[in-house]
Amino acid sequence: MSTEDNVDKKATKKPAKAIKGFTNEERGAMRERVKELKADKADGESVVLAKIGEMPAPDRALGERLHAIIKASAPALSPKLWYGMPAYAKDGKVVCFFQPAHKFKTRYATFGFNDSANLDEGALWPVAFALKELTATEEARIGELVKKAVS
Repeated sequence: MSTEDNVDKKATKKPAKAIKGFTNEERGAMRERVKELKADKADGESVVLAKIGEMPAPDRALGERLHAIIKASAPALSPKLWYGMPAYAKDGKVVCFFQPAHKFKTRYATFGFNDSANLDEGALWPVAFALKELTATEEARIGELVKKAVS
């Protein structure tokens, strides 16, 4: 077999099979998380605002408004990226996050809280909310939840 034949076989070799069980979007989020862990601890706010700025219009508007609400309600939270999504942390632990609808091709965005959020109410409480738009009512509720989460 000539060297040319060997090169041709390598060029036509099929790519490795994808990991079963994960969507392309989920694998993309995992790759983003690895980059975040390796990244320099740059100004989190500018990184989050840049990520929000890259989003399609409906998600971008929600992300910008949520960012303002969270900053006003809990200035102690530090903006950072978490799996490629805007998130807000206290003492290095993510308290809340915004998952834009386009991220996983869902019909609504999600605003969620992690277990470090102080939202416990008995044996059952919500930790994620579907988000299609923000009115004054939703904005007020989110502000209250964020304040409670960091209390």
